[in-house]
Amino acid sequence: MTIETDVVIIGAGPVGLFAIFECGMLKLKCHVFDALDATGGQCAALYPEKPIYDIPAHPQISGADLAANLAEQAQPFHPVFHLGEQVARLESLNDAGTSFEIEGSKGTVVRCKCIIIAAGVGAFGPNRPPLDGIEAFEGKSVHYYVKSRETYRNKHVVIAGGGDSAVDWAISLSEIAASVSVVHRRAKFRAAPESEARLKALSEQGKIRLVVPYQLASLTGDDGLLTHVGVETLDGEKEQLQADYLLAFFGLSMNLGPITEWDLGLTQNHIAIDPMTGATNRPGIYSIGDVATYPHKLKLILTGFAEAAQAAHAIRAHLYPDEIVHFEYSTTKGVPGA
Repeated sequence: MTIETDVVIIGAGPVGLFAIFECGMLKLKCHVFDALDATGGQCAALYPEKPIYDIPAHPQISGADLAANLAEQAQPFHPVFHLGEQVARLESLNDAGTSFEIEGSKGTVVRCKCIIIAAGVGAFGPNRPPLDGIEAFEGKSVHYYVKSRETYRNKHVVIAGGGDSAVDWAISLSEIAASVSVVHRRAKFRAAPESEARLKALSEQGKIRLVVPYQLASLTGDDGLLTHVGVETLDGEKEQLQADYLLAFFGLSMNLGPITEWDLGLTQNHIAIDPMTGATNRPGIYSIGDVATYPHKLKLILTGFAEAAQAAHAIRAHLYPDEIVHFEYSTTKGVPGA
């Protein structure tokens, strides 16, 4: 069965969610694909409880709350989400750039008039440590990002990594966990200097144990539940750390997938666009957010929000060139259907 809609949005992060709203205000219906199994993109997946400070009218808001608010804002326009499904195929059905067919990795086929690529840095997944049998523990007691801080209350937590995510979560979880051990291959961390200073101060106070210079070596447990994490030095010194959870923060692998094959003139996984419209080099295909680039662009969420508005209006003009659309503020027209 082939579904028909006005716009397919690739990416359900903050910018993709706001594009639903902007398209909806112009009476354009949207279907949305995302490789993750929930909306919100990296904001919701990687730092759901970490505060964001540069969203207008929100002196402080968490990634999860921002994503939830944007989803609520889009809801009056009844978007259809295809989550956990990466776009696998794109076919242009005419030369005018007003008809496309998209197929997802699960077989969903959607015909649309235009496409907005809001893929951020692409589908992403964790860089997994090379530990035998780690798959049996993933999702249960081995995590690659924190969904809920409360999961780790009164638990023994081992954190592996030396960057900002590892250090920030070690500091945060030291307030509620039974123990926090940080495993890193050297004494110097790659986190912000102030965060590293806090980490070492908490270590001196006995609230965090720094296990350096060690590397992960083994996992012990049953039915996906850890009891110990084995570590060792390059000299072969070994130790077993008590653990209910292992948080492995070794960065993410980013992949735009089939988008790289769409002749969009990618440069270092970025799509060049017209900053006034979001238009790519292919008629009917637009791009917004972190994946889109142009001279002097600031990679901020609020920049992506503005690009979403520009792209929606450009799409309306592209699809209906003879129609005169009088620009109206939302305070005047309200939200149609809300």
